[in-house]
Amino acid sequence: MQSELDTEFRNVAIVAHVDHGKTTLVDAMLRQSGAFGDHEEVVDRVMDSGDLEREKGITILAKNTSIRRKGAGKDGKDLIINVVDTPGHADFGGEVERGLSMVDGVVLLVDAAEGPLPQTRFVLGKALEAKLPVIIAVNKTDRPDARIDEVVTETQDLLLELASSLEDEAAAEAAETLLDLPVLYASGRAGKASTTNPGDGNVPDAFDLQALFDVLYEVLPEPSADVNGPLIAQVTNLDSSSFLGRIGIVRVHSGSLKKGQKVAWIHYDSEGKPHTKTAKISELLRTTGMERASTDEVIAGDIASVAGIDELMIGDTLADPDNPQAMPRIIVDEPAISMTIGVNTSPLAGKGGGDKLTARMVKARLEQELIGNVSLRVGPTERPDFWEVQGRGEMALSVLVETMRREGFELTVGKPQVVTKTIDGQLCEPFEHMVIDTPTEFQGAVTQIMAVRKGTMLSMANHGDNWVRMEYEVPARGLINFRTTFLTETKGNGIANSYSAGYKPWAGEIKDRTTGSIVSDRAGQVTQYALTQLADRGTYFVEPGQQTYEGHVVGMTNHDEDIDVNITREKKLTNMRSATADATVTLAKAMNLSLDEAMEYCAQDECVEVAPDIVRLRKVILNASERGKARHRAKMQG
Repeated sequence: MQSELDTEFRNVAIVAHVDHGKTTLVDAMLRQSGAFGDHEEVVDRVMDSGDLEREKGITILAKNTSIRRKGAGKDGKDLIINVVDTPGHADFGGEVERGLSMVDGVVLLVDAAEGPLPQTRFVLGKALEAKLPVIIAVNKTDRPDARIDEVVTETQDLLLELASSLEDEAAAEAAETLLDLPVLYASGRAGKASTTNPGDGNVPDAFDLQALFDVLYEVLPEPSADVNGPLIAQVTNLDSSSFLGRIGIVRVHSGSLKKGQKVAWIHYDSEGKPHTKTAKISELLRTTGMERASTDEVIAGDIASVAGIDELMIGDTLADPDNPQAMPRIIVDEPAISMTIGVNTSPLAGKGGGDKLTARMVKARLEQELIGNVSLRVGPTERPDFWEVQGRGEMALSVLVETMRREGFELTVGKPQVVTKTIDGQLCEPFEHMVIDTPTEFQGAVTQIMAVRKGTMLSMANHGDNWVRMEYEVPARGLINFRTTFLTETKGNGIANSYSAGYKPWAGEIKDRTTGSIVSDRAGQVTQYALTQLADRGTYFVEPGQQTYEGHVVGMTNHDEDIDVNITREKKLTNMRSATADATVTLAKAMNLSLDEAMEYCAQDECVEVAPDIVRLRKVILNASERGKARHRAKMQG
């Protein structure tokens, strides 16, 4: 067996905008490196291992794998390429920042037709700040609408623009030299890459991804690590195992790490103060392909997994007990969106299929989430059974709630709010830079949507056949219930993406929605007769036979005021004959809200009841007269 000293390393992160093909490309790299057995069943997007990742078609958690290329290093040494697949959505930016702390360079994947989009800017900016070399790879060159030369120019212009805006002069100079690096042209699905432009709509003229592996080896630096120095390893991610307990994924920066070794464990308290303890590495694992295997030693420059330290956290350092040196903590951007999460307080609590109903269980689960999610914050509220949870964006928070729901929790979730700051005595809120691509026929509708949300148009340009790209600066608050309205108005054709534009002065009142809620005024069972009689009041979320209660939002009205209705009303039976007694009545199909849609539709005085079997909207104050008093008090105060 070849020793670790006879091995070369390259550590690389694949970064890109959502759906530009990162995970598919990593699949092809694994296949061509023999990471899967001859008889092993291989699924598409093997790195997206979570159920939610497969359903949504996006990467949520940064994950690493290892590709061994036999004899591909100097003097016939084996080359190990540690690859980190990162999320493309800005809501999961904390995962990107953690991923970049593990690597020595990045491959920036850009769609050959769509070009650089907002999250491309986000992930590229993070890589340049970290002074990492960036290899531009144009993916999906075989798309019929590919425009390869334009995309390369746009990406290089973006790189120069971001380089000029960097405050660190050394990072800015390093970024400008990246234009001299080769550009790769790839088709991840076909498993081919080349340094020669194949022409728009064509697959690269190559047999495999050898060109990609060659560029990674030649361009990326060897890890700047001292194998003979004192041990320094930083925890960049966490995992768990029913057998081993908590597992820490570490990047070894100096020295070597051995199974059974005693190390100095440097961890941080809630105030950021370091504390050093002695710990023992009970198990040491190396990732090969998609599997972890036990190993006796890993050396500087490699990425490995350790077990045996139950309270290990992201950002902790494992060091030499005789010479403990701490690595700088991993810093991530501040959260911009918050919402309250607590126990299910509705009259139907415990009847939604959940078995985790208590405040103690909810608190323990949120604290567990904090261990592996560095971009999340959890704080107390006025109520002991509710907590304020802050994250990067709406999607990051909805993924957390959906995960808890599938684990058997029943929850009450408040409407997402923005996290405000007071800067120089002025109230400020987060803004987003939004890029919208839409057919020209919907240009007027989109302009109107953004105007209502206090969006300021920065630019507008036609591209492609009958498509227009509009760029806006808009308060993050205006995007909380934006997606559903936008897709409806553009008939599903519009594409909208955004990235943070920092904090700016409060933009004023933004109207949440143009429709009101239809609210049940009593408990009981929804009847067909009541729905038939009330059909002209609006669109309903419930069907006959379902249970309801006072304060339950059962539909939305056609105007902007709430109405209370008796949705349980039954037809009075008489012995009088009716000419229309046998007439067939057809009810409109109920609108079945998903969790994301319910969170978007939710008004200021409403919340979402989340259970494994059902998602309901309800008023925060269930009693109609109490709601009226609360509205009156709010009007008097403000």
